[in-house]
Amino acid sequence: YCVEFRTESLSHHCALENRPYARWMQYLREGHTVCVACQPPAMNTDTHRCAGDGHNADRGKILHWEAIGNSQCQGTWKKIRQLEHCSCPLVHSFIFT
Repeated sequence: YCVEFRTESLSHHCALENRPYARWMQYLREGHTVCVACQPPAMNTDTHRCAGDGHNADRGKILHWEAIGNSQCQGTWKKIRQLEHCSCPLVHSFIFT
């Protein structure tokens, strides 16, 4: 499954990232919708959920995220909806880890 989030805030460290494999961090913006896929091995084998997907969060609750590979690139987002069949666009798509 996939989860759509609206980015509420992010640290300035994301924009400073220039390593080739991590340049995607430069394109994160407040107010953008991002799509995050929950796939093995991040998926818990018992619950079939990914940690941090906001499943039990109240609607509108601000949740925290952190980029893998640059722990200083972090911020907050709000869950918009869960999609049982992923249809994430190529841009602004991520994977839970």
